Amino acid sequence: MGYAARSPTRADIEAAARVACADGFICELANGYDTELGERGGKLSSGQRQRLSLARAVVRNTPILILDEPTAALDAETELDVMRNLRQWGNDKVVFLITHRIATIRDADQIVFLEQGRPVEVGNHESLVRADGRYRLFAEAAAGEPLDV
Repeated sequence: MGYAARSPTRADIEAAARVACADGFICELANGYDTELGERGGKLSSGQRQRLSLARAVVRNTPILILDEPTAALDAETELDVMRNLRQWGNDKVVFLITHRIATIRDADQIVFLEQGRPVEVGNHESLVRADGRYRLFAEAAAGEPLDV
């Protein structure tokens, strides 16, 4: 995991793994953090590989982070944990999340809703739902029911 950063310490690597909720399964690997996984993550699940990728991005500690569908391979509980950790970690950073999952962006400071690659609505989740536009339709479709305002 440390190859993504110039010279991360072991503590940096472990902290990044905790942000990505990867610490638990890493510690269960044959050699823990010293395990060599090989190309494409060896026998890791797609969710584990995704969390390792996120940890590699986090360990770089850049002021701007762009993540495309960072929780697509995760179960709902792990997704919530990862997003909570990412919000805390990224409190002093700019984090762009590209996603189709409402749970991933619900707590974002600002959401830019795109259609055909162009912004059509901008705001936080609550203001966009109240606006009763395209984002609300998207959120209701994801929820499978009308949303209360």
